[in-house]
Amino acid sequence: MMKITLETLVNAPIEKVWKYFTEPAYIKQWNNASDDWHTPKATNNLSIGGRFSYTMAAKDGSFSFDFGGVYDDIQENKYIAYTLGDGRKVDILFSSTGENTKITETFEAEEQNPIERQQGGWQAILNNFKKLVEEK
Repeated sequence: MMKITLETLVNAPIEKVWKYFTEPAYIKQWNNASDDWHTPKATNNLSIGGRFSYTMAAKDGSFSFDFGGVYDDIQENKYIAYTLGDGRKVDILFSSTGENTKITETFEAEEQNPIERQQGGWQAILNNFKKLVEEK
């Protein structure tokens, strides 16, 4: 499978970044690729073998789907690895650079959508995360 890597630099300490990335109340605020989508429901059992599920939905009610998986590895404030429901792997590295935190996310591409669309969608979600953290 082809792997896609995304990055962002968040102007916030790693502890805040980790909290916003992993707590459902915050996930619901940033987990969307565009303003016409939202995440009305998020659950997260942040433990090895634990499951997470995010309901992603069009705000007009026309479409929704669940995005979820199982955690394979977690190193607090450093690393998250999980397997999606369709078997694809995702790795997320958090690295502190003083008051900033770099997030590097690598995921295995799926075959239904063009690579550019997948990369753009995942990057848009990561950009929304950065924006939320820096505004709060």
